[in-house]
Amino acid sequence: MTELLHIQEPAPPRQAAPQWQAFWSMGFRPLYLLACLWSMGSVLAWVFVPELLVGWMPGVVWHAHEMIWGFVGSIAVGFLLTAAANWTGINPAQGRWLICLTGLWCIARVGFVLPGAFAFVFAALSECLFFCSAAWAIGSTIVKTRSQRNYAVIGLMLVLAATDAAYLLAVWQLDYEVWSRNIHAGMWCMALIAVLIGRRVIPFFASRAVANLQLPVLELSGHFQIAAGAIAIVATWLGQHMVSAAALAIVGGLACWQTCCWQPWRVWHIPLLWVLYVGYAALGLGLLVSAAHAIDWVPTAAWPLHVIGVLGFSVMIIGMVTRTALGHLGRPLRTDRSMVLTYSLVIAAGGLRLWALTGWPLSEWALQAAAIAWALAFGTYLWRFAPWLIRPRADAPGGTPVALNVRLERVSHKPATPPQKGAS
Repeated sequence: MTELLHIQEPAPPRQAAPQWQAFWSMGFRPLYLLACLWSMGSVLAWVFVPELLVGWMPGVVWHAHEMIWGFVGSIAVGFLLTAAANWTGINPAQGRWLICLTGLWCIARVGFVLPGAFAFVFAALSECLFFCSAAWAIGSTIVKTRSQRNYAVIGLMLVLAATDAAYLLAVWQLDYEVWSRNIHAGMWCMALIAVLIGRRVIPFFASRAVANLQLPVLELSGHFQIAAGAIAIVATWLGQHMVSAAALAIVGGLACWQTCCWQPWRVWHIPLLWVLYVGYAALGLGLLVSAAHAIDWVPTAAWPLHVIGVLGFSVMIIGMVTRTALGHLGRPLRTDRSMVLTYSLVIAAGGLRLWALTGWPLSEWALQAAAIAWALAFGTYLWRFAPWLIRPRADAPGGTPVALNVRLERVSHKPATPPQKGAS
């Protein structure tokens, strides 16, 4: 009798189990996860159940604060903590230190939604301590390794903390004229951080993903952007609208020009790249709209804030939290359908939110649809990435987190060479 031969297919490699040591090994892991989760909940609460927002800050004041400092600011901190490790070879925050930082952020989020002055003050102190501690952690590694090219990051982190403190102080004093200036100053500071990051990483990523693509460094225009952005922040604080408008126009115009110099037509077939190009271009456009608003060409402040925030920051963020997470988690640098869906939903949310500002028919529907698209976008991101963020790197031997032992300083734009230097 013929004996049947049973061939057993090899089992796919088992995914490592979740591991606390891995989760608290790099700043992007807890902060990306929690910030994206918070962005979902806070937007849905603001649009659908605003009556539940009983904290010290009025609803619109809370919403503006949570989007700029609670969401965008925390993503920036997570990115910069990780990038600083690449720039210097020293991990600024891991283990207990990272747990303490994340705890401060969580205390602030909870405190701002609780009623009463004590909860507000405690949350405000926790958040300011969060930003200052992050600035110290990042700055100490940069100074220790004499990474002079990155000294501007320290200053921007401190200004981000200062604008947050000034915003919260104005809310405490019920001085809404000062509050309005501080929200714009905080937005310009966050925009300057996004410009600084984008100008470094976008050409770095593109030149390594597209064959024979050589992109200019554009360092001189970057220096002009930092100088003009600093002037815009100070001018906004001082109420000098014409100066602020001119400075914002320079920063935004240079961002649009840089996007063109990076040959966007060469990257449309790579979602991990085109989403960053779209976000950076939208950021430049938003800064130009902000310049127009500063001289009363655009009547309402909601337009520049939402063009920058929902189309600029958010599109760049969803691109960065996928691209940098894939790289630092040892995953292949390619998108699947869920990631492309996430990009599309964030862009759709931005378009719908701007439609809601027009007052056209169905604008109320557009606002609700924007909130749903936003929540679906970041929910899809978490569905795909949360299981990876809580586990060791895919390429870690034996499930042990891979230690950083490299020192990266400057970007090399030669596509034929291995990526030895650059951004996160």
